[in-house]
This record gives sequence, C-alpha cells and structure tokens, in this order.
Amino acid sequence: MSEREPWQRGDDDEVDEEVDETNYKTQKDAVLLAIEVSESMLTPPPASSKKKADRDSPLAAALKCAYHLMQQRIISNPKDMMGVLLFGTEKSKYQGEDGDTNVPVYPHCYLFTDLDIPAAEDVKALKSLVEDDEDEEGVLVPSKDPAAMANVLFCANQIFTTKAANFGSRRLFIITDNDNPHTADKQAKSAAAVRAKDLYDLGVVIELFPITRLDSDFDMSKFYDDIIYRDSAAEANMSEVLTSKSGGGLSLLNSLIANINSKQTAKRALFSGVAFEIAPGLTISVKGYNVISRQKEERSCYIWLDGEIPQIATGETTKVSEDTARTIEKAETKKAYKFGGEYVYLTPEEQKSLRDFGPNTIRIIGFKPRSSLPFWASVHKSSFIFPSEEHYVGSTRVFTALWKKLLKDDKVAIAWAITRSNAKPALVAIIPSRDRSDEESGTPFLPAGLWLYPLPFVDDIRNPPDMPDPVQASDALVDKMQIITENLWLPNRMYNPSKYPNPQLQWHYKILQALALQEEVPETPEDLTIPKYNAIAKRVGGHIRDWRTLVDEEVAHVKKLSAVKRELADDDGEKPRKRVKAEGKSAGGAGMSDAQVKTASETGKLNKMTVAELKDALACRGLPILGRKADLVERLEEWADGNA
Repeated sequence: MSEREPWQRGDDDEVDEEVDETNYKTQKDAVLLAIEVSESMLTPPPASSKKKADRDSPLAAALKCAYHLMQQRIISNPKDMMGVLLFGTEKSKYQGEDGDTNVPVYPHCYLFTDLDIPAAEDVKALKSLVEDDEDEEGVLVPSKDPAAMANVLFCANQIFTTKAANFGSRRLFIITDNDNPHTADKQAKSAAAVRAKDLYDLGVVIELFPITRLDSDFDMSKFYDDIIYRDSAAEANMSEVLTSKSGGGLSLLNSLIANINSKQTAKRALFSGVAFEIAPGLTISVKGYNVISRQKEERSCYIWLDGEIPQIATGETTKVSEDTARTIEKAETKKAYKFGGEYVYLTPEEQKSLRDFGPNTIRIIGFKPRSSLPFWASVHKSSFIFPSEEHYVGSTRVFTALWKKLLKDDKVAIAWAITRSNAKPALVAIIPSRDRSDEESGTPFLPAGLWLYPLPFVDDIRNPPDMPDPVQASDALVDKMQIITENLWLPNRMYNPSKYPNPQLQWHYKILQALALQEEVPETPEDLTIPKYNAIAKRVGGHIRDWRTLVDEEVAHVKKLSAVKRELADDDGEKPRKRVKAEGKSAGGAGMSDAQVKTASETGKLNKMTVAELKDALACRGLPILGRKADLVERLEEWADGNA
C-alpha cells in the first residue's frame, strides 16, 4: 500500500461535501462600550438655528449610539454580545460572579448593561434612558472625583474574562471627550498603561472614539497613546482614530455611529494557508473570505412549554426498515449512486478517492484581457483572497505586485482552484478590485485585493429554448429612452448597498422588537428601495409620456404588418392546425430533491400531491410509506422540519 501524501486525509477524516458558509461571514464578537459621564459630556452644544444642527449632549449622543448599535447587532449579528459600562459616575455597580450587583468593586464604574447577548429587558432599559430621558436611579450623575482609568480597564478585563472568555473577537470601545484624565498623577497614568497592556495580552482590542468641541482638539499624546495600540500603517488597515465633533454642522450621533460601524470585526476566513502558485517555483499563501453574504432572519424554532422553563425542542431523524420497522444504524447503510437503472455502491475509501484531486492550491494557468470575461460566466458568488505570511514570508509583496500588474494591464488570471480539503476543483478567474478611494473603482464598499470568480465548465452550460426573434425598437424609441435613463442615474452612477437596508429583514425585526418590548406595532415598513415617483415625474415625466406614445404607435404598426402577413398566408393555402402541447408527466415524489420537499412543506403543497407521489418521496428518504394520506404528509413535514 502506497504511503499517504501529506495533503490526503486519513481514513477517519470526514468528507467535506458542503460547507455552511454562514459560519464564515464573521466571527463571534463581544463589544463593551465604556462611556464617560462627566460635566463636559453632559453639556449640550451651543444653540443654533440650523435645521441639522447638533442638539444632543455628547453623553446623550453616546447613549443613543449604544442603543442604535444594540438594535443593529440584534439584526445583523444575533449571536454577538454587547455591554454598556459607564465610568465617572457617582454610583458604582458591578455584576460579580456571585451575582451580587451592589458591591462597588470598582469605584465610579457603573455596569449599566452586562456583557451578554442583548435581551428585551436590556433594550428597554437603554431605551428608557435614551428616549424617555428617565434616570430615576441617578445613574448619569457625575462623580466629584474622576474615575481612575486603571479601574475602568481592570473592570473591563474582568467582564471579558468572565463573560466572553472564548470569543474570537473582544473589543472595548471608549467614548470620551477628555484627552488627559490624569493630568498630574503619573502613577495613575502608569497604572492605566499596565492595565491596557493586560487587556491586549488577553486579546482584547481597545478602540477610542474621542469627542471634540468646535474650538478644541483631542491630543492623543497626553494619555491615550499609551493606552491605544495602533498599527504603524493605520491608514492602510483602517485602524486610525476617528474623531467626532460636537456642535458642528453634522450630527454628533451620526458621526459616532459612522465611526463605530467603520470598526467592523474581522471576517472569519473561509479558507486559510492555501498555496497560491503564480508560476512554477513561485508560490505564496493566501486566505479567502466571504465578503458578501446574504443576511437572513434567524430561523424560527419550536419551544417546549410544559417544563419549568421554556426549552428549545431539537429534532432527530431515525432511519427505519420498511419491512420490519427496525431502527437502522448508520454503520448498516452504504452510500449509492444511481446509474441508469442500477445502483452503484461505494465504500468510504472509494468515495474519498473519487474526491482526491491533489493538495489545496490555486494555480494560475494563464491570463486573459478583462474584456473577454462575459458577465454571465459566474456560476457561484466570488470569494475575496488576501495574502498571508503563514507559510511563505514575502507573500504580501508578491501578491501586491500581481494585483497592481493586473490592474495596470486590465487583465484577469485564469486559475485552477481547490480551496478546501475534498472540495471539488473549480476553474476561476482572478479579478483585481481597486482601492476604496479610487474614483474608478465603482465599488467603494468593497476592499482592494483579488477575487476568485468561479467559471463554468462545459457541463454547466445549458442550451436555451428556441426563442422567436425579438422585435427591434426603432431609433426614435432608443433615443427617447436614452434621455430618460440619463436623467435617472443613481448617485455617482453606481449602486451602493450600504444605502439600502433590506426592507423585508428590517420589517421582520421591527415587528419582533415591538412584540418583545411591548411597543406599538408599526403599520407600514420603511422601504428605501421604493422609487421616488414625484422626483421621477419632475425629471422625465414628459419624456416618459412621449415615449409611451411612440411605443403605442409602433405596436399598432407591428400588429398591422402581422395581420397582413396572416392574410397572405391564408391565401396561399390551408391554415395550419394548432399543435396541442402534450402535458408533461410529473416527475413524482421520487424525483423531488430535499430542497423541493422542504419548500413544498413550507408552502403547504404536500397536500396537493398524490398518495403515490408521497410514498415515492418517503421511500427515497428511508421513511415508512404505510398509512393514510394525512399520515404520509405529516411524516414528510416532520422530516422536513428535522432536516431544516
């Protein structure tokens, strides 16, 4: 027996058939907002007659930002943790391991919302503090003595250690307008630097969101240069400190929200350490990411309410013998593929050998002009790749040189790609994307780098049905439509997804939020994708009416020509009979895929299937086929729920 190659998996390794890419959108994130409470933070900006003038005090804007961020993360990252720590308060509160919340372990630190997945009560409490301006407990009363930053950082350390010990991303956001909390106390400043180092050793990233006034600047060198560990290439990796200005023309709240949203948690790699062979003997290593992935609402679940506390009911699937109704274990089954009318059985070793196409690699096999890549060629969504120094030192330099060369020559690379163990090989085009700041990029919301654009094989191409030649529009119609389209461009002549929240997703969570917080249920959703009809009518209303008149005239002309042709055909001979289209025979339950069965279960179409089709669908999934139609439907629905 030949020795196994390093890239080949062992006998006990499981086959990686499909990867749930939702797990690779981002890693679990824990964010603790530390907001300073002081007299200056409570001071509102000067009054202004401008409509968009800032009217919130820095503290109010920071709390509103926290409330907005909490709502946003419930929708986009429902498994992430978030907490709010107020420091500089007269009162002190900390949730210790023993559950005692009244012991002032850290003076002038008030843990308003403990670090956890936001619950309805947390959202209610923060909302009452922000919108209703209710501070019955005197939480927002500043202390006479400032809070020691060493205590604030040590308190954050304890919170992260006890609440989010195993999270891949842990971040502390400090919102303050004081650039030097320890003006004359060098010992306190040194102690804070030590606590900050402890946090970084723990893997916690500290981000600062300073607030400035119109006539002042935030001087990092006074204190926070020793607290915030910044990369020397801050501008390149978006780690620079962004300042929010109070009392300016723009809202302080919007500025804070924009700055915090810019600090997105790092994406979890879809694959890492993959060899990228640019030429024979020239190999670097790269990581791959899912930068764009459709956001869906959390799936509904079944709850068991007969116990002491509600519990999530989990489904299980059991294979049963049709003849004896005996439970069949996994070891007793074999995987088979249908070929013609026969079943071909494969052992696990044979299955693995069928999937073994060599080591994980991306190998360039040639280059093509970018114009030769048709828009229809992608069979799956693209993956973003970025250099990694894990296995090959200097990968970043070589990767950057390739990226710049492809951009300069307007070319794409064609490559053979196997990015995961036992994954199917793919033919991809490697397309460069421009920098966000480049005006010609067209995609300022996407990072600069290289993208793996999956290309179809010959087996993936389907012949289209025979279609009649379309009626060609006249030059007058084309010219008139050109005027209309040129006056209806989107801003910057591009679609920017950051401007358009998913209305269905937002409406779904808006209803859930209203029910969970016992608020009034909104009547209409907010949909930014609805066209602005009044603006369209003002811009091109007259042109659209003229175009419609031209269309009606041309349609009437085409109908007249068609009638003349039919009359000539009738004069030449007998009118041909209409061909009756034979009714296609249904594929039946045996031909339904798992996805089709689940869709039929969700839409209630299982009841419309015949008993024979239901039995075929059950038999293909190893389920009993005995019983009435209602029993068969129920059995398939249970299977669909258990395999959701």
